Amino acid sequence: MNGVTTRPIRVLVAKVGLDGHDRGAKVIATSLRDAGMEVIYTGLRQTPEMVVNTALQEDVDVIGISILSGAHNTVFPKVRELMDKQGLQDVLLTGGGIIPESDMEQLHSAGIGKLFGPSSPTHEIADYIKEWVMTNRKNLF
Repeated sequence: MNGVTTRPIRVLVAKVGLDGHDRGAKVIATSLRDAGMEVIYTGLRQTPEMVVNTALQEDVDVIGISILSGAHNTVFPKVRELMDKQGLQDVLLTGGGIIPESDMEQLHSAGIGKLFGPSSPTHEIADYIKEWVMTNRKNLF
């Protein structure tokens, strides 16, 4: 490979706020690992600040937030704001959960990556992440 080493895509999977349901986040984390990615799972009850700090410490390519509490219109913009303040403009912020389509569109127009609903096939999520990272962070690989 001409002296170039590649590394797995690094994904931080997070649960922000008081949402105590993490089955979906664990399913996604496992499927992304199975797709060859390195996954860091934060566990429950994280703050946006904790998520962004962990992303910095772990040098991730992607932050994926699982949210079922209805706080998506608050959580995603706050995480994006903190990411921008920390110089993480080249890190994908994506996620999923119970999010109405109209809110997904609004969040996407505010700089959030594609969001996925509960019935989304896990291979589509993995494919989206791989494509985004290879297009936007290709200098790392």
